[in-house]
Amino acid sequence: MDLRWDILAGYGPLFAAGVLTTIKLTLVAIAAGLLLGVAFGLVSSSASAPPPRSTASAALMKLLRALTTAYVTFFRGTPLFVQILLVHFALMPALIHPDGGWLMSGEAARTFRQEHGAFFSGCVALSLNAGAYISEIFRAGIQSIHLGQTQAAYSLGFTHAQSMRFVILPQAFRRMVPALVNEGVTLIKDSSLVSAIGLAELALAARTVAGAYSRYWEPYLAISAIYLILTLILTTLARRLEAPAHLRGR
Repeated sequence: MDLRWDILAGYGPLFAAGVLTTIKLTLVAIAAGLLLGVAFGLVSSSASAPPPRSTASAALMKLLRALTTAYVTFFRGTPLFVQILLVHFALMPALIHPDGGWLMSGEAARTFRQEHGAFFSGCVALSLNAGAYISEIFRAGIQSIHLGQTQAAYSLGFTHAQSMRFVILPQAFRRMVPALVNEGVTLIKDSSLVSAIGLAELALAARTVAGAYSRYWEPYLAISAIYLILTLILTTLARRLEAPAHLRGR
């Protein structure tokens, strides 16, 4: 096998831009996914909390749990690739459109879609997908803490939100770290799917080189190495947040 690494030399800026876009996509998806995951995870875990005193609050919480279940079921049960296409070709035109977009319309909407449309769609799709998985990570992490600690917090007069904030989540977070790291690694790799809607990230850079030279080993091995480096960096940094060996399982 005669590898010609020299064909990549002229595409350095394209690969550098692809790396930057992949990192930005991943960071946005992780940040937004964490916010969504915490919110929906707390809603899911509220099923075991003391029921609200008012009937209206109880009905609202029941509705929120039903919506959370529907959201998590949809985004965990359908392919991310399909979700990206739905967001870009169905949701995006409704939100940002020159003719009466819900969030943006007029010339500003046309400019935004041309310059940032693919990145925006990719961020929304990856964030929604990550939020569904992270919500289940938080729910499982919360449930891993012995029920007696939650009951003790209630007996001291803490509300459900206060018991989560001051007692349960600080303990549960370290147990969630490995699963959250796995989700981050998955997001880095899954960002390659956004190339299907024309975003100039690593996969599109490799496809550009492959199309120009009709050679596939060099560009795809190159981006494989880059993805591997990114995931190893994330894994190494996250290990510092994991619980020490003598505290695991407690």
